[in-house]
Amino acid sequence: MLRPSSAAAASVESPALSSVSAALARKARFWDRIARKYAADPIADLPGYEATLQRVQGLLSANHDVLEIGCGTGSTALRLAPHTRRLLATDVSAEMIAIARDKLAAQPMPQLGFAVADADAPVFGQGAWDAVLAFNLLHLVDDLDHAIDAAAQALRPGGLFISKTACIKEMNPLVPRLALPLMRAIGKAPHVLCFDAAQLQATMLRHGLIIEAVERHGTRGKDIRVFIVARRPAGSVSLPCQQTQAAL
Repeated sequence: MLRPSSAAAASVESPALSSVSAALARKARFWDRIARKYAADPIADLPGYEATLQRVQGLLSANHDVLEIGCGTGSTALRLAPHTRRLLATDVSAEMIAIARDKLAAQPMPQLGFAVADADAPVFGQGAWDAVLAFNLLHLVDDLDHAIDAAAQALRPGGLFISKTACIKEMNPLVPRLALPLMRAIGKAPHVLCFDAAQLQATMLRHGLIIEAVERHGTRGKDIRVFIVARRPAGSVSLPCQQTQAAL
């Protein structure tokens, strides 16, 4: 039997794989398009951001290998890298990573690196990291169960999963029901998951993580961004891996 050429084989792609590839490309295009504006926008709640940074710095050490998923233009990674042995910061947007690398070139840090990678289709390596960071990301992934499972599997036993996440379900109901769908329709907003803090914690627990802290660091009115510190059990060899779910 003749085998197809590599080019022909590459063109024979399953519908499911093709759909995933198309979704990834759309997501990357959205963030590439807004990357420069995103980099220029000021932080809305600077005291709250600084409180989160201080809290995270206290959880990291110079012995830690750290992975950040959804790093954007790298501002947070640049602040946290000096408190680690090694920090790899990743984002789905090549344009975001290009901006981050420009910042790193202006402020060199040997322990910090940036790479293009998707939190929904990660290649982080299993049991390779002492901490995984996800800031303002988990409501933007395509599949929350899959993203959290991948992050948990990337941790060494006893490692920390540290996240800060906008809980869209805690907003005015008109925002997720009307405003966000309209903005998505005209290309002004990305795909967004709608869950609250309790549902987010339940997903982490479902993937074998132990929740150690749940906090809010906002300083302006109601804070919908929940900060969670979760740990992979110290004695675990592998965590329970579940099939993709649509629970949220």
